[in-house]
Amino acid sequence: MPATRILAEVRKLQMVSDSLDVLASDNAPIAEALSILSGSVRSSATLLEILVAVKLKSAPGLDPGMN
Repeated sequence: MPATRILAEVRKLQMVSDSLDVLASDNAPIAEALSILSGSVRSSATLLEILVAVKLKSAPGLDPGMN
């Protein structure tokens, strides 16, 4: 199912964002840039999640509470 596959990618993007946050806390010289990138990745993940909820919400087997 496309929605399930897209939501799996959302989870991966959220993990990348978390990893970038950790790197930011460990690398002061580039912390700001890493934080900005982390926020952009997380925003993209959120937009994908909203897209699935709005466009594919009636898809069978889609759990709308899945985060």
